[in-house]
Amino acid sequence: MREFIDPSVVARLAGLALDARSPMVGNVSGRHRSPTRGSSLEFSEYRKYVPGDDLRRLDWRAWGRSDRYYIKEYEADTNLRLCLIVDVSGSMNFGADGTKEAGKTKLDYARRLAGTLAYLASGQGDAVGLYFAGENVQKEIPPKRSGRHLRHVLDELGEMKAEGETGLPEILHQVAERIQQRALVVIISDLFVEPEELNNCFQHLRYRKHDVAVFHLLQQNEIDFQFDRPMKFQDLEGAAPMLIDPTEIGKQYRKAVQEYLEKIKQMMRSSAVDYRRVGIEENYAEVLANFLLARKK
Repeated sequence: MREFIDPSVVARLAGLALDARSPMVGNVSGRHRSPTRGSSLEFSEYRKYVPGDDLRRLDWRAWGRSDRYYIKEYEADTNLRLCLIVDVSGSMNFGADGTKEAGKTKLDYARRLAGTLAYLASGQGDAVGLYFAGENVQKEIPPKRSGRHLRHVLDELGEMKAEGETGLPEILHQVAERIQQRALVVIISDLFVEPEELNNCFQHLRYRKHDVAVFHLLQQNEIDFQFDRPMKFQDLEGAAPMLIDPTEIGKQYRKAVQEYLEKIKQMMRSSAVDYRRVGIEENYAEVLANFLLARKK
């Protein structure tokens, strides 16, 4: 266990499976639906018999009723590829009340989410991959299934740092092409990007038949902007600091933020993305429990 993985949280979530919303293509048998037909307990459909089909799959009762030969088809079960994309741009160093204190930033919250999901997925026999999204792909660990590989993923999560500007849109396009087979792609970011740019990225991921989920991390002051005196605001991604009187711009700021959040929500819905807006003040165990429960078959 690492310090960002709470054993009590893992024990609580262990009974909730991480399910894909769409069929997956794996390389071993697992608990997830496959787009191909195979053997499992879940009946899919009937189809007419053609020469060469396995006679053991003939439904003799259907033949007795209709005098025609029908084959029973079942959903094949396979394993899942979980690909975690964590934003490591400078803005992820922001925490409650503007703190950059270790353990309280967006990056630390992302570390807990990603680490716990990786642990749970590996525990149910699924492959786990990890990508760090800064100005470029700063880390790329293709998904694999093994305890040793999980340790490598957790080690990298423990060492990750946030700095520089974001290149999230370009990175999502790159990852969409690099993940060759269907996967559950989980993006953890504060999404400081124009919604129009993100829309093309998610359409690309969905075109590649990936199941996409997003944890949109925000701190409540970024929404409410409850400051009552002039303050110096620093851009964590490199721009010059600005001295601002919040009482003069507060109303316009809050309106702009609400418009941005509404655009993000509509864009995610149109792209069929499993979108979760998360305040970093929230209990991450509750956030993950709601995420897993909503994805149950």
